[in-house]
Formats: sequence, structure tokens, C-alpha cells
Amino acid sequence: MKIECPKFFLAANSAEGFVSHFGDSFNAHDGWRAYLIKGGPGSGKSSFMKYIAVKAVDCGYTVELCPCSSDPDSLDGVIIKDIKTVLLDATSPHALEPKYPAACEQVINLGEFWNGEKLHKNAQKIIEVTDQNKKLHKTASAYISAAGELMLDNFKLSEQATNLKKAQHFAQKTAARLIPKSNKNSYEWVRFIGGITPAGVVAFSGTVEKHYKNIVVIEDKNGAVANQMMQAVRKYALSRGHEIITLKNPFLPSLIIDHILIPELSTAFVREYEYMRFDEHHRRIHSRRFENVNMLRAVRTRITFNRRVSRELLIGAATALSNAKAVHDQMESYYIDAMDFRSVTQYAQKIAGEIFK
Repeated sequence: MKIECPKFFLAANSAEGFVSHFGDSFNAHDGWRAYLIKGGPGSGKSSFMKYIAVKAVDCGYTVELCPCSSDPDSLDGVIIKDIKTVLLDATSPHALEPKYPAACEQVINLGEFWNGEKLHKNAQKIIEVTDQNKKLHKTASAYISAAGELMLDNFKLSEQATNLKKAQHFAQKTAARLIPKSNKNSYEWVRFIGGITPAGVVAFSGTVEKHYKNIVVIEDKNGAVANQMMQAVRKYALSRGHEIITLKNPFLPSLIIDHILIPELSTAFVREYEYMRFDEHHRRIHSRRFENVNMLRAVRTRITFNRRVSRELLIGAATALSNAKAVHDQMESYYIDAMDFRSVTQYAQKIAGEIFK
């Protein structure tokens, strides 16, 4: 599906384990409606969402696509903010159940359209590939966890060499110039714009480049300066009554914020590093202006080693995820063979009629 839409991941295979923000992609208290899609691998969940996304674009709505980090060509979610509607793959590992059934969430069960008897006859094969898939994901997680420890070490080393107050003060001054006061209620969405996948680290820099006019780039390989500035920008933007999108670091999400987007102002504060690059013409802030160069020079060998080994570990993780995807494709084949996709398409048309009535 070739639609020029912003892309985000709603979850990350992080060094802290699998982190999901699927449940944070809609707000039941603000009139949102969520369609939680259930069904096995290969049952048409992604195709169902792509169909709705195309219809939404045809209707002139702004659509956000949320690819699956285990297969970026597949969708895990579609967000249509204009009509406060979201469709989500609500199966493991980001399973969701309704908190406010029908009032907010509606369950779409694609299991109604499969031949259960046919699947049962292949039960042993399905169980084998499912278990194999889980083992490969566990291997990938071990690699990512190890890489995260090295990233964390570099972050702490750079933090010790950073004038955090100076970085914070600079960010506050910059934010004050670019973020006016709004009379609206502030709100924060949390997502990811990059992550480890079977193809390696994938980053959706186009989400910023193509959809935001004012972009401030902070060049920071280790993250301490950028994180301090993002924390300050986040706090300021929320205090001024803005809706923001906080984009966490996919490897150390509880510690590091990589980017802050303010859609209403078409303004983005972003961090540039090895896995996330932006055009050269944007305004740039170099982390070194807030760092003690001598302190960093003293630990340069350690930082370089950590960066090199973490890169190799992520290659190992991507290989494990690629093997897991190959196994997952085998798993999908059993479900694809047992699905009534004609009925799935008719169901998608019915739901589209409800959403875009």
C-alpha cells in the first residue's frame, strides 16, 4: 500500500523487554473508538487494516500507520485521529482486551472465518513452529538486552561528562521561542519511530521530514544531552497546553526520550545518531557544546568498544528475528490455507461502512 502517511511503531523489542504502547494509542475518555482485531497469524489482520487505511485516505482523513516490528511490511495498527478511530492487532505479544466494551472498544474476531477442523488436523505442526518462533524471539531478546547494557554504559558516561543544567536551560529557551501558549488541554501520546526488526534497525525519519515544517536536530550519539533537552521540551510543551507525541528510545525506553513532536505547530525536536538521520539543512544543535571534551576523551576507547559491540549484537538480534519471521511465515501458511478470505473482505467492507458512514 503506497500511502504517504506518518509511520510509528507502537511497541519495541527493547533491552528492558517487550514494551507496548498499544493501549495508549486511543483515549476512551475523549470519545475514541477502538477496533481490537483478533485472529491467528495469516488470518488477514494486516490486510483488514490496510483496507480501512485506504478507505480513510480516500475520504480525506489523515492516517497514521503502525507497522509490526517483527515484520515492517505488515501492519499492527491504523490510527485515524480526525475521527478518533483506531484499529489494532490485539493479539500476543501486545494483546488487548476491552476496558469499556462497545462504549469504546469493539472486538473483531477473524477466527470466525477459519476452518477450525482443518487447523486442528495440523495442530502438531502449528505447535512446533509456534514454539520455535518463541525460542528465536527469546534469542533475539538476549542479544538486545546485552546491546542495551553497553548503550546504557555509554549513556551514563556521557551523562557524567554533560552539563545537564546548561542543556536544560538551553532547551527551555529554545522551546520558549518555538512553542506559544495554547488554550487547549495538553495531552501526550507515546510511541516509537524506530526499532530492531528482521531487516536490522528500521527508522521512520520520513515521518518527521515529510510531515513537519520546523525541525530542530540535536546531534548526540550517546543520548545524555538530547535526553535532557527532550525532557525539558516535553515538560514545556505540555505546560503550554499542547498535544505532543513523545517518541521513546527503542532500546532504553524507560530512560531515554529521542524525539518530541508537536503536530499542531508542525514542530519537531529530534535526536540524530547512528540509527536516525535527518536532512542536513535543518537547524542543528551539537551535543559537544554541553559536554566536557576531556572527560569524554578519557573514556573514548570504552565508548568506541561499547558502540562497536552493541552494533554487532544488534546484527545478531536481527538475524534471530529474521529466522523467527521465516518460521512465522510457515505458521501463517497453515492459517492462510484455512481462511475464508472472501468473507474477511466482506467483513472489512461492513466495518468500513460503520466507520465512514
